[in-house]
Amino acid sequence: MGAGSSSISQLGSNVYLKKFVSTDIITPNDPFWNQLLSFTFSVPHTSSDYRLLEEAITPLFLELLQNHSHSGNVAALVHVFLTRATELKASAHCDNSVFTWQAFNALFIVRCVCKLLLQHLSEAEVIAVLQASPPAKEGIDGEDNSTLVEELVTSLVEVVVDVPLVELTYSLHQEATTTLLVLTSSLVFTSADASNLTILKMLMTSRASIHACLFVKTLLKRFMAQDKPPGRDDGGSVILGLASGLWNVLTLGLSGSGDDAGTQGGAVESPLANQSVLLLLVLANHYTAHRSTPNPYRQALLHAQNFHDPAESTPTQAVATFKLEFATLYKSLYTHLQDDQTTLLLYLLLHKNEDFRTYVLARTDMESLVLPILKTLYHAPDSTSHHIYMSLIILLILSEDDTFNKTIHDIPLKNITWYTERFISDISLGGLLILVVIRTITYNMTKMRDKYLHTNCLAALANMSSHFRSLHPYVCQRLVSLFETLSKRHSRLCESLRASEDLLDESENDMPDALSDVSVLEEVLRMVLEILNSVLTHQLSHNHNLVYTLLYKRHLFQPFSSHPSFQDVTQNIQVVLSYLMGRLETTKRDPGVHDVQEVIQQGVLHLPKDRLKKFPELKFKYVEESEPEEFFIPYVWTLVYQKSGLYWNPKCICMFDPPQPDV
Repeated sequence: MGAGSSSISQLGSNVYLKKFVSTDIITPNDPFWNQLLSFTFSVPHTSSDYRLLEEAITPLFLELLQNHSHSGNVAALVHVFLTRATELKASAHCDNSVFTWQAFNALFIVRCVCKLLLQHLSEAEVIAVLQASPPAKEGIDGEDNSTLVEELVTSLVEVVVDVPLVELTYSLHQEATTTLLVLTSSLVFTSADASNLTILKMLMTSRASIHACLFVKTLLKRFMAQDKPPGRDDGGSVILGLASGLWNVLTLGLSGSGDDAGTQGGAVESPLANQSVLLLLVLANHYTAHRSTPNPYRQALLHAQNFHDPAESTPTQAVATFKLEFATLYKSLYTHLQDDQTTLLLYLLLHKNEDFRTYVLARTDMESLVLPILKTLYHAPDSTSHHIYMSLIILLILSEDDTFNKTIHDIPLKNITWYTERFISDISLGGLLILVVIRTITYNMTKMRDKYLHTNCLAALANMSSHFRSLHPYVCQRLVSLFETLSKRHSRLCESLRASEDLLDESENDMPDALSDVSVLEEVLRMVLEILNSVLTHQLSHNHNLVYTLLYKRHLFQPFSSHPSFQDVTQNIQVVLSYLMGRLETTKRDPGVHDVQEVIQQGVLHLPKDRLKKFPELKFKYVEESEPEEFFIPYVWTLVYQKSGLYWNPKCICMFDPPQPDV
């Protein structure tokens, strides 16, 4: 580094970096900083590149740890950045690249130092390093750096909200966002309570929190815009100089191609949007439980309003909020739902932001949002379990609305290319949703065996069941086949239990597990029967194909009609099937498919309604766990670990077992 071009392999011997980490005291106004920060460097944009960088600078880092208390050079560098940052707003307007260039370089070094510090020291020790002053000279007071970290945090927030986003400042915005991610990451490397962490507390309660509303709006706008990094001239080298198009230096390495660009799992077209949504999720999911001071970032996100909504909401308490284009936000969300972080953001908005949920449910293009979710569930083996959970919970939240449940059966779909299990040329959105959820249940039974996932799947189907209309024949087959699969498994388990009871030498330790399996299976069977019962009770005349399938498979339900756990919910099924079988017996001796369908069409119209037992509509509501931080904080930091493009040393992580990078 310094006035010239540097590569990773040269960093360990760079004279400017060696002076920076030495015992030499370098004051913030020393000309040395202009030399150190006048460098061109291909900024890493993949986890593997960052790993190489950290390995290359580790010897320098260890020397810095040994010498920082004598030199105070880390604090001096922070002061240098803060000085440059004060000029940024004006420099962006006048297209003066010097301040932007040096501020970016200073912040890049600060971020690299902070990241290594946080992986090896406690947060208190990290703050001590960042604020360390050189020993005071006799008769001269030492510099007071006690608020330096708070000034840094506030300055980074102000860079994001105050500095205009133009080509010249794109990389600086990305670096400021990434540095805030790094500074809040100490929780990942410790078992401490989040409420005891100083930097998070600074963001939540100190001067930076004044900007919370505008900060959240800015991060959302970055996500919505999906701005790509400015291009670079790949045909030649970047030459340092004010006449050489200095913004190229700032974007070098950020707009490069490569399968690993931006995250561990694949290319990111807009690294600024990616980091912005990750930082937003970090801020919105901490400080959420039973705190006297509400999380200002979460409050702002969950009370955001539509720019075009003329009605002003009247919250029960004064909450700082903002307006933005919900239409653009909606499109950005459904366009990127293949990403875990986008799905989690959608969940937060749907579950907690009433204005946004109302807006979404009023949309006439519901398929644009639902289809990406169904695609994620369909390709469940390629997704994380958390991504599957969040996708299902979103469907459950949507299914709480009757208008949604009606509308999805009126939206026709054609040529869903990703659904390869069977070619279906014409199906409703509601029919496809049922198919994919059933497939998820089947996948869970064989692979994940998670009761919670079963419950969410069936709850969503149950909410929709009283509005099932004109189901495709294949959907009906899959619905009844699900019951058949479950009933066969139930039969096998019960036979196994009876056989075990007859064997004197059978281990008693296996019995509780087997009984538990039977109990869980019976709960699932009952819910499927309740769903079928709900369709027949509320939509009998609109589901000829389902009735036909039930008639064809009527033998499956006979054993359950006398079972005490299922007797009540099979009653209506038996009434409908018995009634139609009676009408069939008065037709031809050997009726064909067309004859059966005709009997069904007429029979469901003439079946006396009083013969069906009345059941209330099935209604399930998603309720978040009582301690949501226990789930969401590790989840969010797992996403940062996987999706930020940074290298996080897995040996230093305490919060979770680091997942393997996507291949």
